Amino acid sequence: MKQGQGKKGPSEKDILAALSTVEDPELHRDIVSLDMIRDLQVSGGKVAFRFVLTTPASPMRNELQRRAEEAVRAVPGVESVEVKMDAEVRAHSPLKGPRPVEGVRNIIAVASNKGGVGKSTVAINLAVALAKHGARVGLLDADLTGPNIPTMVGLEHGCQAETGLMPVTCYGVKVVSIGFVLRPGLPMIWRGPLIGNGVRQLLHELPWAADGELDYLIVDLPPGTSDAPLSMAQEAPIAGVVIVTTPQSVSLEDATKAVTMFAKLNVPVFGIIENMSYFLCPHCGQRTEIFGHGGAQEAAKKLGLDFLGEVPLDTQVRVGSDEGVPIVEREPDSPVTQVFMLIAERIAARTSVQRFFEKTPPK
Repeated sequence: MKQGQGKKGPSEKDILAALSTVEDPELHRDIVSLDMIRDLQVSGGKVAFRFVLTTPASPMRNELQRRAEEAVRAVPGVESVEVKMDAEVRAHSPLKGPRPVEGVRNIIAVASNKGGVGKSTVAINLAVALAKHGARVGLLDADLTGPNIPTMVGLEHGCQAETGLMPVTCYGVKVVSIGFVLRPGLPMIWRGPLIGNGVRQLLHELPWAADGELDYLIVDLPPGTSDAPLSMAQEAPIAGVVIVTTPQSVSLEDATKAVTMFAKLNVPVFGIIENMSYFLCPHCGQRTEIFGHGGAQEAAKKLGLDFLGEVPLDTQVRVGSDEGVPIVEREPDSPVTQVFMLIAERIAARTSVQRFFEKTPPK
């Protein structure tokens, strides 16, 4: 009878050896060397451990759990396996550059080079999707001259005019918008240094971590290559940017300009989302490509970027925005919601891979 087997059951060494055969498909390392296995307990034939992922929104969560359980059950002497799935999001920690935002581990900017592509809709639904995956999320409306996030989360413009600007929790997300302190109809006539100062204050002078650090801060940037995107890149270490476009060629040309701008600012671009990609008839289910289709995927390929997904056109998205209930919250089982949940997983995975290679450069 081999040591560690039989009536006494397997040893911790046996269990760790089995788990080391399971590889994270994104980081290409085994889960033991990645320090994902914590609090291992072996009592006779009973095995229990905590499996700590790099993000709660991991698209491989269920698959990795299944592989780990199967690997342990294959060890002679194992009678039962109890796995507690957990996650710890690593903080973006560049060696140089802008000072980090206190209490924020990763900043992800949502951008476009033109208006009307649904960028704010994408930003808020991605934030809510990440929160539904179990992450701690914030949303910053950085469009200082045209804030529309208040309406989209069901709050009145100027709701904090008397009390001062503070994060408000909506649908599990900490939300901040200059619109919270602006009376309805009051224009914000800011340019240049004023925009830069405003962005700096929103990032560094608000209590983002009042009740715990944020895993992700989604920043809804104004369209174009204006002062706000430049100020954001100068004031905070952005983990990555997501470019939103529509299928038309004119939108794709602008998306390419946005990618080029962030490349010049040394800010990584995670990928491209094609919004309003197609229309699914709610009555017959027929698919109609109103604005064309596939252009964003082709642009991503040419630019060497990830294509993060295509969001269908749905009247409920517009209704939800007008009524202040994002579609991810309003229609959790809708095709649009499922797309946003998947895109959120891909962005979280992209962030995790980046964090890993910041600390462990590829060989």
